[in-house]
Amino acid sequence: MRTIELGQPLEDGMPCSPSHPGFRMALLRRHGDRVNASGGSGANELIVTGGHVGTHLDALCHAAIDGRMHGGVDAHTASVGGRFTAHGVDTVAPFLCRGVLADIPKLLGVPRLEPGFGITAEHLREAFGKLAPGKGDVALVRTGWPQLYHDPDAYIGHTTGVPGITADAANYLADTGIRAVCSDTIATDQILPGRGHAALPAHGILLVERGVHIMEVLTFEELAATGARELLYLAVPLRITGATGSPIRPLALIHRGHADAE
Repeated sequence: MRTIELGQPLEDGMPCSPSHPGFRMALLRRHGDRVNASGGSGANELIVTGGHVGTHLDALCHAAIDGRMHGGVDAHTASVGGRFTAHGVDTVAPFLCRGVLADIPKLLGVPRLEPGFGITAEHLREAFGKLAPGKGDVALVRTGWPQLYHDPDAYIGHTTGVPGITADAANYLADTGIRAVCSDTIATDQILPGRGHAALPAHGILLVERGVHIMEVLTFEELAATGARELLYLAVPLRITGATGSPIRPLALIHRGHADAE
């Protein structure tokens, strides 16, 4: 099997939504700050990050509509005490399951999608073809947006927009019975130019109405280059009690030299 990294590295200065605190790492002890009698020394760091920074998973408690989370749970009552008592990321089981890639740029014959492009249910049906995801699977939706990852303004796209799934695409994906939607953008939803994250209908449909997790800020560039569209997907969120999200390190396992036929 060949293992392909699907996550972005965590580092200072990486793209981060203005809605969330960024990532910071600082060395607190360096080699030489303290040396024991045998000449040995240790080093360590302090890491500060939001739960939705870098490659991460959204727990179901991340979103609410009219004060209600998935299953009608009262969002305010569930958050009293500084942590969620329902739908926290600590309740999310590890992902070791089938994954299916919808390569939308390949479908449309472009390197990456245009800013603000809306991925519809029909785009997804065509891209999946006979390999459509089913119950318990995860759907990987490629836009090509990681090509802009080292230009944070373009990647976040508040002014120019970001490609993403529309409401009908979110409903289509949920109808397949998948556990999660994985995207290579910062918000999964279609972001129209100048709108920012003011409206995220796919988040409401997936997290609140349908109980489907979202994983964001992945990269599918290496995976797409192999030609493989079906894979074994592995991702594990941290067991942070009552948190709304968690960093993950997602992996794709494919057969060496394998490329799925259309």
